[in-house]
Amino acid sequence: MRKQIAAANWKMNLTFQQGEKLLDDILGADIKLKEYQQTLFAVPFPYLLMARSEVEELRNYYVAAQNCYHRKNGAFTGEVSPEMLHSLAVPYCVVGHSERREYFNETNAMLADKVNLCLENFITPIFCCGESLTIRESGTQNQFVETQLKESLFHLSAEKIKDIVIAYEPIWAIGTGKTASTDQAQEMHAHLRSILGKQYGKDVADNISILYGGSVKANNAKELFSCADVDGGLVGGASLIADDFIQIIRALK
Repeated sequence: MRKQIAAANWKMNLTFQQGEKLLDDILGADIKLKEYQQTLFAVPFPYLLMARSEVEELRNYYVAAQNCYHRKNGAFTGEVSPEMLHSLAVPYCVVGHSERREYFNETNAMLADKVNLCLENFITPIFCCGESLTIRESGTQNQFVETQLKESLFHLSAEKIKDIVIAYEPIWAIGTGKTASTDQAQEMHAHLRSILGKQYGKDVADNISILYGGSVKANNAKELFSCADVDGGLVGGASLIADDFIQIIRALK
């Protein structure tokens, strides 16, 4: 079975002490994950070591960085490279979140560089893709996300693409309270898998985890995760509430 993943994205929220308590509360639920299930915590850079120490003795719990820079090193004050993350034993990194694309003008070409550097440093990229409301309303969302994959991922070999996790973000459903219907989520996830299948073959595509990243909540996670091609969620606001995220973890297939 493909990996089923509950990934928390804290974004720029919580003090160190609040983050520590949140982790303690979630991990205190003592959820025993199955072999194919994982829970990830994408925390702000200053909290990575704390979070790693909280989960490192637990089976299938991991930390993730929320971003990295697209260059190996150099005079880039304030940036963090994949090599630095690797030196901290950080195994995952979110790449191309819609907020990074929108607020920091990250391009598909830049994200291809980030993906390459992550893989070179043994970090699994959680590659985000998705469309805005304008694109969805124009009916061109399928072509839009296909271009995102082609320009940022399709330079990879079949062997390398296996090390990628994809997160589909309907941008119109992030932080708005709107959620794609289960039919809309399944339709896009199946489309993404078909794009991967055309490029790399069905066997490869069938083994790549695709997460849903649009306002996943405790009360809709089970329904969303029940879709055949939805392999968990990249969770924003609900991951900041211990009881909610515990329910989301328990909703994994």
